[in-house]
Amino acid sequence: MTQISSKKPKGKTLDPDISKIMSASHHDPFSVLGPHQKGSQQLIRIFLPHATDARLGQHGPAMTRIPGTDIFEWTSETTEIHEHYQVYWTDHDGNSHQYFDPYSFPAQISEFDLHLFGEGKHWHIYRILGAHVTEIDGIQGILFATWAPSAERVSVVGNFNQWDGRCHPMRVHGSSGVWELFIPELTPGTLYKFEIRNRDHGSVLVKADPYAQQCELRPKTASVVTSEKAYAWQDQNWIEQRSQSDWLHEPMSIYEVHLGSWQLDENGEFLNYKELAERLVSHVKGLGFTHIELLPVTEHPYDASWGYQTTGYYAPTSRFGTPDDFRYFVDYCHRNDIGVLLDWVPAHFPKDEHGIANFDGSALYEHEDPRKGEHRDWGTLIYNYGRNEVRNFLLASANFWLEELHLDGLRVDAVASMLYLDYSREEDDWVPNIYGGNENLEAIDFLRDLNTVTHGQHPGTQIIAEESTAWPQVTRPTWLGGLGFSVKWNMGWMHDTLTYMSKDPVYRHYHHDQLTFGLLYAFTENFLLPFSHDEVVHGKGSMLYKMPGDEWQRFSNLRLLYTYMFTYPGKKLLFMGNEFAQGDEWNHAKALEWYVLDYPLHQGVQALVGDLNRLYQKQPTLHKHDFEAQGFEWVDCHDASQSVISYLRKDNNDIALVILNFTPKPHYRYRIGVPVPGRYQELLNSDAEYYGGSNIGNSGIVETESVPWMNHPYSIQLTLPPLSGIVLQPVS
Repeated sequence: MTQISSKKPKGKTLDPDISKIMSASHHDPFSVLGPHQKGSQQLIRIFLPHATDARLGQHGPAMTRIPGTDIFEWTSETTEIHEHYQVYWTDHDGNSHQYFDPYSFPAQISEFDLHLFGEGKHWHIYRILGAHVTEIDGIQGILFATWAPSAERVSVVGNFNQWDGRCHPMRVHGSSGVWELFIPELTPGTLYKFEIRNRDHGSVLVKADPYAQQCELRPKTASVVTSEKAYAWQDQNWIEQRSQSDWLHEPMSIYEVHLGSWQLDENGEFLNYKELAERLVSHVKGLGFTHIELLPVTEHPYDASWGYQTTGYYAPTSRFGTPDDFRYFVDYCHRNDIGVLLDWVPAHFPKDEHGIANFDGSALYEHEDPRKGEHRDWGTLIYNYGRNEVRNFLLASANFWLEELHLDGLRVDAVASMLYLDYSREEDDWVPNIYGGNENLEAIDFLRDLNTVTHGQHPGTQIIAEESTAWPQVTRPTWLGGLGFSVKWNMGWMHDTLTYMSKDPVYRHYHHDQLTFGLLYAFTENFLLPFSHDEVVHGKGSMLYKMPGDEWQRFSNLRLLYTYMFTYPGKKLLFMGNEFAQGDEWNHAKALEWYVLDYPLHQGVQALVGDLNRLYQKQPTLHKHDFEAQGFEWVDCHDASQSVISYLRKDNNDIALVILNFTPKPHYRYRIGVPVPGRYQELLNSDAEYYGGSNIGNSGIVETESVPWMNHPYSIQLTLPPLSGIVLQPVS
């Protein structure tokens, strides 16, 4: 933090502007420092708090110290000085230094950029604000810029100026609140922050750059200047195909990953993004997943937040490498036909001292009123979505990850907390909207803007809502009154299904409606079926140990559950470890229990997940109409007494028949109505010995009988294996 000089002039009162420069409180340092015309004289002033002497040019004229200050000046009526002069100076240890004076360079940010930012419509503001390699008049350096409208003074501090806020105060662009400074000869890798003095109460804060594209590895918190050298992407074919895809009618199966605990190296340390890319793609591709979804890799200070308390909205976390290492990760996935989604958190942010909370000494990004600006449950702050520049910060962040890092979509966390002003609040702890309701109108507008902008700028990308309420039209177009999301997590289906599966099979017939209720609303939104990280933490148990019964029953139930999910309408998501039935709850501080794959039952679950993924992708009946009622038809949803459900997945005249037995009792000669005659082939049986089951089934092929049943003209008699699902298809 700035140390104010104790030097005082003797016998003479300092000019007020000089005093303000000395005390690091001047709002317009360019009016004092740098080159000026004073009558017929040329005047140059520099502020060097660590210097004993200074001169213009290596062999140029000496500069005179203003008595009692660290300001040096030079005046002349005759000597010509280059527009961008160099200053040579000596520090207190006798070391020599030279630099181009930052205060000899004009402002660089255009009025047009400032206007767009003020309107909240600058989708590339991250190319303006932050720290960027820049060349001016043949001189390279770094252009720093930040938004701090309540600041009296903002300075760039870093490892190049002893973190001294007196050295590099910035210029402000009028009422925009945007400050900038070009510092010549700094290079990528420079560590920096912004030191901000509030104009109302004089508090001095040292803040990381909200627009930084790289940060120091925690617990350090400085921002890092990144190189402007373009990464050599090799995924052009993927991006082109994505823009033309009909993803609504294509398979989508997501592997959700926390990079810090998926695997670790032999020393128990994090893997680099490049190592993770190669290992993850091999695993995910081998199991037939189409996408990887990353728990937030936006920079965050606290490991145990899993990334959900974000401080760096433009910076891939340094835990796993550099931004270009992350680009390699995405590029490698794309070159192997794997999409990459990011968990993105615009709902709240942490109060860490170096972050955007109280950024310029005021409630800048958040609300002043804690009834609107603080999440009581999470101890975090809520964005002020009604402020154009705040909305722009978030919208440009979304655009950044999709455009600059080539992601295929964002999963927006905690959407419900954004939509409702009274979310998780006591009755007297929230402020109604202008109409007296509990809807957050500014957040609704922001979400619609988010979806409109990203879908318009990046065709084929997806914005996915984690939204847990009955808010209508989450995935319907904004022009029809919807929020415009691509997909919504089906939290109701997930909760109902896991509640049902947790019951001892002897009691399941009392809860049969939990299997069938979801079809009443299954096509009101574009739903994704999630068994996510949230279901295997905080005492909820692993997926395996949510299942009742002995070991055999637990594994059979889990295989049945996955068969149900992969044949039910909706896109799919499994959290890491679920695919091989990890026994313990997920622990972010250690790697998954890969050793369990030495055991046949765990191998069987993983083999089943791979086969379900491949079946789901190969059979259009199972994916083409995930979001449309024409792709589903009940065969029998009423057999509660035997805890069996059966349904058809359809694509025009093609069908797949799914029968699920939720009891440990096999059912023999179980008659099912079918729409077409002929032979039905068993495509998958979750009770197969290959998966660790009892190998009860139908020997591959069954023939229809001309016995009308369940409103169908034909029927077949099947053997339903215990706690299992089977999928059949007519064959010629």
